[in-house]
Amino acid sequence: MPSSPAAPTRRTLLRTAAAASTLTTAAVALPLHPAHAAPQPNRGTELILLGTSGGPVPMHGRAGIASALVVDGRAYLVDCGPGTFGRYAQAWLTAGQLAAIFVTHLHSDHLSDLYALLWLRFGGFQPLDEPVHVYGPGSAGNLPAVWPKGRSVGTVSPSEPAPGTEDLLAGHIAATAYDINVRMRSEGWPDIRTLIRPHDVRFPLPKGAGPRKLMAPPMEPFEVMRDDRVRVTAVLVEHPPVFPSFAFRFDTADGSVVFSGDTAPCANVARLARGADLLVHEVMDLDTLALGGLRPAQLRHMEISHTDATQVGPLAERAGVGTLVLSHLVPGATNVVSDSTWHTKASKGYSGRVIVGNDLARLPVGSRRT
Repeated sequence: MPSSPAAPTRRTLLRTAAAASTLTTAAVALPLHPAHAAPQPNRGTELILLGTSGGPVPMHGRAGIASALVVDGRAYLVDCGPGTFGRYAQAWLTAGQLAAIFVTHLHSDHLSDLYALLWLRFGGFQPLDEPVHVYGPGSAGNLPAVWPKGRSVGTVSPSEPAPGTEDLLAGHIAATAYDINVRMRSEGWPDIRTLIRPHDVRFPLPKGAGPRKLMAPPMEPFEVMRDDRVRVTAVLVEHPPVFPSFAFRFDTADGSVVFSGDTAPCANVARLARGADLLVHEVMDLDTLALGGLRPAQLRHMEISHTDATQVGPLAERAGVGTLVLSHLVPGATNVVSDSTWHTKASKGYSGRVIVGNDLARLPVGSRRT
């Protein structure tokens, strides 16, 4: 039997909290499913947590944030953090199942594997009947104000300092042109430009919203896309200084699943999640981050951009959701904060079921069956 991870030392906490500061950023836990587990059925809806850690820094026991909602055998991904490419295969998801990807915001820990998944997917290892649609934020226009004020900082690509999803993917394709062109000629790979359909999400801009204004003024959910399996709606959420940042809701024949994205406690999320079956919400443990030695300004930044585990229960209760799923855990290392600690804190003020997210965990949605 493998030994359990060692309890964290103060040095471990310091190292983990320092990593978390770069994020701008018995428990009920779903079991891990090994790589030899049987593939999921092609009927019904299932949530698969591909990666459950927040932040760009590798964490013990968890990959970066990514979730898959599989509806009647087709996969809809929400975010593609570090490790998504491998976790996608470990979850027994195939290239042909990938229908669409939704990016909550343009932070590296939510999109680092986005292009890798698309680039390496299209190479002929499975016939592709339809292009993959990618929905994500458009350009913010202006950059956020420099923090702290008065600090000198350069600007990468000053002619286009805030590209949106469409320009991001166009840039990736241009940068990898040699590999793509060679493989099209030597191996018969298809033209990747015909297999990816990027979309900058358009939405009604609430009064006063913007990168240097309000991040998430009160708003009603707006539709992002729909097909014969899902309807996807979204709202703006509170994740300064990044704008826009979205939460997404998926309504299927089996039930509804909401993904908060990165956000401080936000009334828009509660509005979007009203009556949903599952709310997948980000959480941090501010107590652990404080023990790790973050400076007061860093802790304050985390407070205004993320949701402490003690705050998420009341939000889920107001929304009336049946199950609260914790993901984007900060710090995400499994040997720093235990599942039981996450569960206890998130359960405060909430009468429903709390599930602590772990990589490759699977959760059926509703009860529709063949």
